[in-house]
Amino acid sequence: MNPSEAVRIQKFLADAGVCSRRGAEALVAQGEVWVNGKPAVAGQKVVSGLDKVTVSGKSVRGTTQPKITVAVHKPRGLVCSNEDPHHAATVFDLLPREFSRFRFFCAGRLDLDSEGLVILTTDGDLAHRLMHPSNVVVKRYHVVLKAPFPAGRLGQLVRGVVIEGERLKVERAALINADAGGESTDLDVHMHHGRKREIRLLFQRLGHEVKRLRRYQIGALQLKGIPLRAGKVLSTKDISALFLNPRTPRARHEVCALTSGAETASADKLNED
Repeated sequence: MNPSEAVRIQKFLADAGVCSRRGAEALVAQGEVWVNGKPAVAGQKVVSGLDKVTVSGKSVRGTTQPKITVAVHKPRGLVCSNEDPHHAATVFDLLPREFSRFRFFCAGRLDLDSEGLVILTTDGDLAHRLMHPSNVVVKRYHVVLKAPFPAGRLGQLVRGVVIEGERLKVERAALINADAGGESTDLDVHMHHGRKREIRLLFQRLGHEVKRLRRYQIGALQLKGIPLRAGKVLSTKDISALFLNPRTPRARHEVCALTSGAETASADKLNED
């Protein structure tokens, strides 16, 4: 951080490793952040080395952490949180020991019972880009259900359902290894927004319980090659791949959302027309 450069308080706290930008906004709203003896306001700018910033009464030095981004293979049973009073084991335990002195952010969480690709980074700007709704970052999942899902209902996953005033939906849903009747317990699901437990809640509302949920790709970056509970430090090229959206081979039974909000027909239907 340039000592003479004024930056927003959210960025200042993220660069200092205190929390993510979103977390900083919450702390400001709660009155936990003070600048020069006065409560901070959202969007306020501060200068490192000049302004005195405290969080919950503790001084924050405007020192920038090295920018490190790691892709980890999360197993079930770990939470994606720096601090959780109910679960001692977190996804941050997967980081190499030499990174323990740095503050990492989880850029796109998986719930306790899910597994797969998770991005951990000290780069607050990158975390913000990956999580902000204005950036279309496509996440791909392998979903295993307890009971077979019929091809004829794939459109419901794309159209979505409304739960507590929010529409839960996916951008692509395809059956994997469907039987002769057009049913399968395994699906390939793509989404680029993602609220807490959204996929599980969506299938649950449609009468299907998720047995296993595994995120295998973010953008063009794949989980393949990263062993369970291990991680890979990402290069600049790898980080750029997170924002790409490679084409997916057409499946026999699939439905995809279009930019207009409509959906494509299944491959079987296309072949009939």
